[in-house]
Amino acid sequence: MPGVDDGAADLDEARAGLAVMEEQGVTTIVTTPHIRGSLTHRPGQLERYLSEIDFAFSALETLAARDFPALRLDRGVEMMLDVPVPSFDDPRVRLGATSYVLCEWPHMSIPPNSTAAIRDITAAGVIPIVAHPERYSNMSNRLDLVEDWRYAGAYVQVNSGSLVGQYGSTAERLGWMILEHGWGDFLSSDYHSRGKCAIRGAASAMLERGAHAQLRALTVTNPERMLRGEAPLPVDPLPEVQLGFWQKLFKR
Repeated sequence: MPGVDDGAADLDEARAGLAVMEEQGVTTIVTTPHIRGSLTHRPGQLERYLSEIDFAFSALETLAARDFPALRLDRGVEMMLDVPVPSFDDPRVRLGATSYVLCEWPHMSIPPNSTAAIRDITAAGVIPIVAHPERYSNMSNRLDLVEDWRYAGAYVQVNSGSLVGQYGSTAERLGWMILEHGWGDFLSSDYHSRGKCAIRGAASAMLERGAHAQLRALTVTNPERMLRGEAPLPVDPLPEVQLGFWQKLFKR
């Protein structure tokens, strides 16, 4: 959305971003500007911010209807959990006005008692989707917390860019590990209308691993189900990588 958060600076940049995503095969976009959960407990400030988003989204819809009529647009936010349980009453903070909310931990670090926060959110009737767990600085290689969050009722979103090394080798390794365990539910673009869009690269990397069914589940089936308010389907673990002789030797 033009002029909101760290998205497109203006309509020209928004147009370029839509063109890139459409060229890479995207048919539906859910915009998710950042918002602090604490803002939802200050109704006046929340309304002012959401009104800015309303204006920008309306401009984006008008642009898309004219220049990209095949694209479907919807909206939500990426909610930073800087308070344990934000208010999710306003449908504009939920993805496509469903019960799903895209959530992230503050300062790219997982706080203590994160699983308890997930339980509190689900108890409030909201279904959290945890954004980019592979990118948090203190995420363990064992990924215990990802499994805990899923048992507590959350779903998990991995960034496309992580799978092709855009956020460094650690995020790349953890992103693949999440998918190898079958713990990913959605694969996002995290594209801000600038920089490199990793959708096609991530898809190619998955197809090289024979993960055709997993790719479709992560990018088509589960997003469609989410926007209908339905539960995502389980995604099978990725097929094992077939290593050559020297790769096996060095792995040992």
